[in-house]
Amino acid sequence: MSDLSITEALTSDDIVIEGTVGTTTAEDAKMSMRNVNVFYGDKQAIKNVSLDLARNQVTALIGPSGCGKSTFLRCLNRMNDTIPICRVEGELKLEEQDIYAKKLDPVLLRARVGMVFQKPNPFPKSIYDNVAYGPRIHGLAANRAELDEIVVSSLQKAGLFGEVKDRLDAPGTGLSGGQQQRLCIARTIAVSPEVILMDEPASALDPIATAVIEELIDELKEKYTIAIVTHSMQQAARVSQATAYFHMGHLVEMGKTEQIFTNPTHELTENYITGRFG
Repeated sequence: MSDLSITEALTSDDIVIEGTVGTTTAEDAKMSMRNVNVFYGDKQAIKNVSLDLARNQVTALIGPSGCGKSTFLRCLNRMNDTIPICRVEGELKLEEQDIYAKKLDPVLLRARVGMVFQKPNPFPKSIYDNVAYGPRIHGLAANRAELDEIVVSSLQKAGLFGEVKDRLDAPGTGLSGGQQQRLCIARTIAVSPEVILMDEPASALDPIATAVIEELIDELKEKYTIAIVTHSMQQAARVSQATAYFHMGHLVEMGKTEQIFTNPTHELTENYITGRFG
């Protein structure tokens, strides 16, 4: 257990967390991050974080609001590049490739490391064109038949095809919230990513739609490596195999999800899991 009291943890911007407890490395890592620091101007949002995302596994990033988990997630496909004052330091690799190498095109990286956002954001296009957009711009289909196959396959993998197969020309924005989120997942899948990042993908959805998304995540991990930011500890416990607890920019603890939720090592993790703050 840490000697850091819960009062100190909640009131000090200068708390000292001596490294990360638990297991941060994976034998079969799809992505590996080492000594990652992120700054917004002079403000440091991520502080010396190292962790692996294991292949074909769901890793949940949890922690109180403002702890840095979404900032860290956006580092993994360089979404923070769009913020002029943001600076990322450290080593971030997709398998053996440095994802911050100057010669690497971020657009091509985002095809390999896709992202699903908190609120569904379908394009103002048809259901078909939403899914076909990525394959078209990346030249993944040689003809209409191949494009049709990609669209159908992606919608099937996202568990949506049966509900929309007779109205593929209808606007994607006309779907329900849960269907729109699955459409966005299908759009992500359509470019054959290797990693899927999810930033609170069910927080804007009702319980039934949330259950559908969670079941889908469980199926997707058979083919993809997934990292999910969630404020719901119950959701993290249900969908993930590994959990990383963030606090004020630090990765405090990481390990198997069952261990994190039943027998956390660090005092900060235990206090968060048991609801003493968050």
